[in-house]
Amino acid sequence: MLSPRAGTILKSIVGQYIVKGMPISSQSITNDYELGVSPATIRNEVAHLEQEGYIIRPHPSAGSMPSDKGYRYYVETLTDIELPLTEQRLISHLFHQVEKELEEWLRLAAALTARLVQNVAVVTMPKPANCHFKHIELVALQNSLALVVLVLHGARVKQQLIIFDQVITQSELTATANKLNAAYSGLTRPQILAKATGLSAAEQPVSDCLIKIMQAEDEQEYEEPYLDGLHFMINQPEFTLSHRVLALMELIEQRNLLKAIIPPEPASHGVQIIIGKENKAEVIHDYSVVIRQYGLPDEAVGTIGIVGPTRMPYARAISTVGYLSSVLSEMVAELYGGKRFPS
Repeated sequence: MLSPRAGTILKSIVGQYIVKGMPISSQSITNDYELGVSPATIRNEVAHLEQEGYIIRPHPSAGSMPSDKGYRYYVETLTDIELPLTEQRLISHLFHQVEKELEEWLRLAAALTARLVQNVAVVTMPKPANCHFKHIELVALQNSLALVVLVLHGARVKQQLIIFDQVITQSELTATANKLNAAYSGLTRPQILAKATGLSAAEQPVSDCLIKIMQAEDEQEYEEPYLDGLHFMINQPEFTLSHRVLALMELIEQRNLLKAIIPPEPASHGVQIIIGKENKAEVIHDYSVVIRQYGLPDEAVGTIGIVGPTRMPYARAISTVGYLSSVLSEMVAELYGGKRFPS
């Protein structure tokens, strides 16, 4: 734990570094806050912050730069993080001016987020967290071979061949399909797995097959996201080093950006901030991600986020992502009905 004075000094360093993008001198800290202590005391506190890993200094006489740990302290101590009401009203007005098409809303959300934070904005199309069983048909092909036709909610149809251990007739397949339709109607894969149905030796392989199909559907990657703001980010001083830009460009071109930035277990509500080496993917250890889910829990969930250097305007990013996610949740609720994520 930092003392109040050390915490104030650290927040001064982080705040100034975010704005200036260059190491912060002890004199700048003295000028920023009237702490009532001598410059020598400030230098001692800065040395302590360096020892504890909150800041980095290339050499003793150099200015201070925040480490990932310093940024984390700064983010955790932010308060009153909201967009100004004038900006909230403008955003709401812009959304109600576009046509009631989800694609237009997502494109607008990406453009606004990028412009407000001056970094890369990523918005994904909402999709079900878990697909829902609707109907199954079984069609006999020959002897022990049959075709499984699985219909999921949202008019998605999946087909797969299945081989039984014994010859099976069309009437037996129809009876199996009828039983599973009655037992599984409207259920998700976890609900089906938890349901004791007393299936026969001929019925169990069909149930296992549809569970595997639904699992593959649940694990399917997001569609290509709506992306904006790359030009804002590459104009920042961190990216005069070309290898940093190339790493992100490769992720985008190979369509691996979402896999790199979305946490393995996204929070069901609230904004998540992943800083530098907290990111699971090494290729974005020079970046921070501010991200939040939006939509209808357990029905249609998307993600809105910002990717930028660790020297990111975190308060601005958090408030922007938080507000835009609530606007998108309202829009999705209008389209599909249901209870949106809490603000």
